[in-house]
Amino acid sequence: MVRFLAGRLIYAAAVLCGVATLVFGLIHLSGDPLAGLVAPGSSPEQTASLRRELALDRPLTEQYVRFVGRAAHGDFGESWRQRRPAMDAVLERLPATLALTAAAIGLALLVGGALGITAGMRPGGATDAVATGVALLGQALPGFWLGTVLILVFAVRLRWLPSSGYEEPRSLILPAVTLASYPAATVARLLRISLVETLAHDYVRTARGKGLPPWAVIRGHALRPALLPTLAFVGLQVGFLLGGAVVVEGVFAYPGIGRLALQAVADRDLPVIQAFVVVVAALIVLVNLVVDLLACWLDPRIRVGSRG
Repeated sequence: MVRFLAGRLIYAAAVLCGVATLVFGLIHLSGDPLAGLVAPGSSPEQTASLRRELALDRPLTEQYVRFVGRAAHGDFGESWRQRRPAMDAVLERLPATLALTAAAIGLALLVGGALGITAGMRPGGATDAVATGVALLGQALPGFWLGTVLILVFAVRLRWLPSSGYEEPRSLILPAVTLASYPAATVARLLRISLVETLAHDYVRTARGKGLPPWAVIRGHALRPALLPTLAFVGLQVGFLLGGAVVVEGVFAYPGIGRLALQAVADRDLPVIQAFVVVVAALIVLVNLVVDLLACWLDPRIRVGSRG
């Protein structure tokens, strides 16, 4: 296990280094970093002074070495718009996004897991058809449309829940439901397929032949191996929810890092963009490391295979 964990940590460090290099390169390939920062009508002297102040007048290789050295210590410079450390701006919004992501994943696992297990226990029946239909509906509804409808129904007409912001725990409900709709549907379909395949194995038929009740067979013999594909998907989906929930945070005016990144792109606030990308990449790497460890616990053959 120690060797397995050491290999994953080395891989994580390489990924973070690659992400930092990629974001630096893409930012400089997209044009002059000062294009959206210099006020219209500024003189060449003012532009040159600002370029020197931000150290953008130095050779690109020197800028890259300086960027990597500071990024290794969590320093991405000062936000060009907010005039404070870019990392502080990202970390200030991070708890709100983590709370939204945790609520969405928890809801997706609860709803999707219930639908998948219910459908997988009786494939081909009426329950399977209803659960599959609900899952397809969840995958088909766009997040921005679902979020708008939820606001109109539960915030505007019924006045049960707040429509925006993050001032109380109830503010999480509508954005979490919107964000959880797609992963819940996919979890349901993946778990159903995996469960149907697992229930066809010989050891499951043997357990049934011993006279065990259906739920005991599911819980004790079929559910654990059937969870592996779902667990892998959840690991990927957490990364998507952390970095890709920009639309949902925009619809609900939710003060998370996704909305911050959207504003930073509009303002061309490059230090904030760089800090956002690296922080999200670090969280994705951490989540996938946890998923790998859980997968090894569920199926020790994974650990044995990696050692071999």
